[in-house]
Amino acid sequence: MRNGERLSLEQIRAFLEATDEVQFEAANRAEVYGWVSRTLCEQEYWKQSKATKGLLRRYLEKMTGLSRAQVTRLIAAYVETGRVEERRYRRHRFAQRYSSADIALLAEVDEAHETLSGPATRQILKREFEQYGDKRFERLAGISVAHIYNLRKSRSYREKRVRYEKTRPVQIAIGERRRPEPNGQPGYLRVDTVHQGDLDGVKGVYHINAVDEVTQWQVIGATAQIGEQWLIPVLEAMLAQFPFGIRGFHSDNGSEFINHTVARLLNKLLAEQTKSRPRHSNDNGLVESKNAAVIRKHIGYGYIAASHASAMMRFYREQMNPYLNFHRPCGVPEITTDQKGKQRRVYRRYATPWELLQQVPQFTGHLKPGVHATDLERQAGRHSDTEAARQMRAAKRKLFAGFGQRRSA
Repeated sequence: MRNGERLSLEQIRAFLEATDEVQFEAANRAEVYGWVSRTLCEQEYWKQSKATKGLLRRYLEKMTGLSRAQVTRLIAAYVETGRVEERRYRRHRFAQRYSSADIALLAEVDEAHETLSGPATRQILKREFEQYGDKRFERLAGISVAHIYNLRKSRSYREKRVRYEKTRPVQIAIGERRRPEPNGQPGYLRVDTVHQGDLDGVKGVYHINAVDEVTQWQVIGATAQIGEQWLIPVLEAMLAQFPFGIRGFHSDNGSEFINHTVARLLNKLLAEQTKSRPRHSNDNGLVESKNAAVIRKHIGYGYIAASHASAMMRFYREQMNPYLNFHRPCGVPEITTDQKGKQRRVYRRYATPWELLQQVPQFTGHLKPGVHATDLERQAGRHSDTEAARQMRAAKRKLFAGFGQRRSA
């Protein structure tokens, strides 16, 4: 409102009655304080009656949007000083004890000694003054260990001395960072974990996916947690489902697989353990593609409680894993190299993992003791591919129906 401070008392009273339901809000504190000061001056607030002062107070509250307590403070400041001004906040600062010369001297000492610990540096500063009589260290001789670290973080210190430390990678002597080389032999597994989501901060079931690199023989398991006491029995049951011996175990750098318990399990099987290399995102690409094409396609992304891990493990062992290995064809890559040396994978042939295993030279020599090719052939011919898929889907619907009943209960 222009010239709002020059309204008469009757105009102010009429304005307040007409705008009883209207609310105003201040935009700029400096302008509001100046307008309040001018209004109180124009209306000669100091000589008005008590009723008139109350009217002016309500007018200031309406126009500025300030609270009654804030307007009261502004009026008290005007009555005391004759004007209303914005107070600048002044932060309390302690007196600076150590000068820029002291900080430069500390940087010089750190550079000479290659940045010792705080207590050791404090002892050196004290000895420089007390034992060697260097007057420059008079103030630094009484510095505390904590304040040494404070000064090292200051801008003055960093301008005098810049220190670079290379990132130190965590060295874990479990597994070797390299890509496994199966050389056409089955038994070199690629392993990964798939989590089935959270609900209200509660972890869902974990799927363990293991795929042989040569034959694409796939075994899936489920566990409630990925701790050692939960994961080791699942891994043992999964490795027992492979018809051939395990020669290699390749995973990412997750702690669920890179630990001493898994290492001892693989040592019993005489299997080498390898892990993915940095800047080689395709090291575990085979099992990651199976995560999407198999687990996410058939199980989905919805939350499944960890309490259903045993039921899912039974479904994988009895229905899903036999279907994947005997009745679901997989693409067989053919690697071609162009004139520039770039390699491409072309998928012209599809075969089941059982068929790929049979194509391995002298594959019967790779089978575990007690596992016979005739038994595997009989299992593959027990049902047609479509009939096996129907049975697997029926078992999956029954499994998911059990999830819904338990959740509703």
